[in-house]
Amino acid sequence: MATNNAKLFVIAAPSGAGKTTIVKALVARNPGLRFSISYTTRQKRRTEVDGVDYFFVDFEEFERLNAEGELLEFAKVFDNYYATSRSQVEKHLADGRNVVLEIDWQGARQVRATMPECITIFILPPSLEELERRLRDRRTDSPEVIERRLHDAQSDMSHWDEFDYIIINDKLEQAVYDLESVLEGSGDSCARSNVAVRRVISRIIG
Repeated sequence: MATNNAKLFVIAAPSGAGKTTIVKALVARNPGLRFSISYTTRQKRRTEVDGVDYFFVDFEEFERLNAEGELLEFAKVFDNYYATSRSQVEKHLADGRNVVLEIDWQGARQVRATMPECITIFILPPSLEELERRLRDRRTDSPEVIERRLHDAQSDMSHWDEFDYIIINDKLEQAVYDLESVLEGSGDSCARSNVAVRRVISRIIG
């Protein structure tokens, strides 16, 4: 039965901040949550499963979905498109389930414009040095791609103040706990307006 209490949580982060790891841990610990699986035109990595990590589609299929109004938001990232299924999100909310979107800041801005009642959360690394280490430790990208990701990540991080809550992913367990607090409505310590949070952010991004 539908309920008006279901909420849409939009989570964004620069590449390498640990967003996917945090969201997967969150959903595992909160089985009532619904994770919206994104469409993407990029190639599937060897550890990924179609329909679990993403819906992998080609450009032609992506354009068809967009023309039919199926995309709640979409963005081009590193020469590939990513998008959220509108029907998937609306069905989960109608079923009374809280929904988590894992997207980038561009997508978050589009969702906010369409569904202003959504709650937005931005995840930051504890430092730029740690961000670089994480990107290199992935061992999935060439040095040139890593440099591009680092450059783009710094640009992405400048949009943190568009979000309602900011979570610093220093230790995974604490970051998941902070995210759970936001979802439960008790995340004041992570609010964008929190002076301590803003002080930490100024040290990270200068």
